[in-house]
Amino acid sequence: MPHVVTEKCLGERYAHCAEVCPVEAFRPGTHNGEPLMVIDPEVCIDCGACLPECPIGAIVGSVDENPEWAKTNAELAPKFKDNPKAEKRPGNDPPRKPGNQLVK
Repeated sequence: MPHVVTEKCLGERYAHCAEVCPVEAFRPGTHNGEPLMVIDPEVCIDCGACLPECPIGAIVGSVDENPEWAKTNAELAPKFKDNPKAEKRPGNDPPRKPGNQLVK
């Protein structure tokens, strides 16, 4: 079952997850005018390498943990597929959204 990027990533996009993904399942793009990464469920191999890498804990381990955002990931992944890779943001850069906080 693929992992899911949640709403915590919207407007944040650190891109540490994409750097460690062995199958390049992460897709960067813009959603509702804000930067976002999504996981392509057709590519994700459920290895879990991305989970500890997100500095704000925006990734969950299965679609069951956030079905709404699993649907969003699945819908946006094909649209974001040909976008250039996202630049990695420093892990100690404070979150831009109120309520988000660094988990590392």
